[in-house]
Amino acid sequence: FDDEAFSLNGPREIGGMWRMLCDATKSKPESKAHWKLEVSNITDRSAHWDAHYLFSATGRSVINRIDAEFEFDANGLITRHRDRFDFWAWSRQALGAPGLLLGWSPFLRNKVRAQAAANLKRYLGKA
Repeated sequence: FDDEAFSLNGPREIGGMWRMLCDATKSKPESKAHWKLEVSNITDRSAHWDAHYLFSATGRSVINRIDAEFEFDANGLITRHRDRFDFWAWSRQALGAPGLLLGWSPFLRNKVRAQAAANLKRYLGKA
């Protein structure tokens, strides 16, 4: 799995990421009220989805518009999943002014990736 925040391998990391994100939403009533997923343009190798949620680190409302690409093995299992989204658009919503000013920069992208990796490592240590 690869997107703007994570580069993950194997069921422990990938499943852990989804569990961590879902647990963050389930743990706060205000997050549940904002969470919504809309899916469209589904093909045999891609899909578009819009994720509506509160970003847990800031409590800010986000609508993340994502294009997903998939590769499958002979048994129909996903071997590669790549999500692409506009990081600057996401960072403006999720982070506010810092995202607006620095969301285009590799500095902020790398900082978000490092924080996401640290959060997942901490979460997996508890799991």
